[in-house]
Amino acid sequence: MIFLEKSHEGHRARMKNRFLETGLKGFEKHNILELLLFYSIPRRDTNEIAHELLDTFGSLSGVFDAPVEELTKVKNITLNSAILIKMIPALSAAYLDDRNSVGMVLNSTEKIGAFLLPKFVGKTREHFLLLCLDNKNKLLSCTLLGEGELNKVQIQARKIAEYAFKVSASSVVLAHNHPQGFAFPSDQDIYATKSIQKILRPLDITLLDHIIVAGGDFVSLFESGLLAEVSEY
Repeated sequence: MIFLEKSHEGHRARMKNRFLETGLKGFEKHNILELLLFYSIPRRDTNEIAHELLDTFGSLSGVFDAPVEELTKVKNITLNSAILIKMIPALSAAYLDDRNSVGMVLNSTEKIGAFLLPKFVGKTREHFLLLCLDNKNKLLSCTLLGEGELNKVQIQARKIAEYAFKVSASSVVLAHNHPQGFAFPSDQDIYATKSIQKILRPLDITLLDHIIVAGGDFVSLFESGLLAEVSEY
């Protein structure tokens, strides 16, 4: 029994040292979860648990995106372990988001997309964000408009105008995610965007773009030619 404990601790030490030397390079998906679970399951072989998680949820991202209540249904996954797992996408988003702060200049689709991608990490429902910019495309604010479908155009346009006036914005960018799909605008996305653009125009608020995010990809309605009336950034 003593030998088994020493062997177990030796394996954990080797895994930790390997991470310190090379990061996660060369780690299999189950090894990543195995290493993570060292910190919530101190005295049990986490390799088998890691395999069970991957078998249950299909992929590493599937494990991190799974609800806490589903994670705790997996054998040996306690609430503490489930919380630890759910912290990973949240921490990743916070880390990436912290590298992009209010005041940066977003004067291209690429910069806007890079700013927005971390905002949607780990989001399993549709979230709508509003970026307010000044006349030099400096970011003034990033606000959550809401969750769910953007189907109340008049209400959303009023909220957008209120936020824009509050920070004296010259232009705005809409963004939302497609959690289970592709970064491709639906007919409803296009209709809602053009309707909001039309409502904002008399208020001297320019809708520069609407960015749709899915996973690590994004699509710009402006670059897709769906907001042709808007001049380039």
